[in-house]
Amino acid sequence: MENQLQSLPDIKQTLLLNAPIQKVWNAVATSEGIAVWFMPNNFMPEIGYEFHLEAGPFGNSPCKVTELDPPNRLSFSWGKDWFLSFELTDLDGKTEFTLTHGGWDIDKVTEFGQPHGAIRENMAQGWAGMVQKLRAYIEA
Repeated sequence: MENQLQSLPDIKQTLLLNAPIQKVWNAVATSEGIAVWFMPNNFMPEIGYEFHLEAGPFGNSPCKVTELDPPNRLSFSWGKDWFLSFELTDLDGKTEFTLTHGGWDIDKVTEFGQPHGAIRENMAQGWAGMVQKLRAYIEA
């Protein structure tokens, strides 16, 4: 029997932010905004644009913009296997923000040799903190 690819569920975080959609978009789809709550970067909002996230001790992670639909959706590939997507929905002056971190595979390891299964747990907890940083920045 062939081995089935063991995919791990995407990490998802959804927040209702007390801010208009354009303000949230500016925080999640500009280089300056992303640097405040996530990582330093040289992002540009352009389909196919290749940029880096500065992941501290892990060095620069290569990324590439794969979807761009302002002010509702931004997706980019991250490293060799992952993708991130930010989805925004306008709800009467507030904004529902959903972050999805996918591309997890139990049989794969990251560029740094860590198994996806192990690092996914750390990342899930990390994102919970990150989105609260985003909230603090947006609602300040």
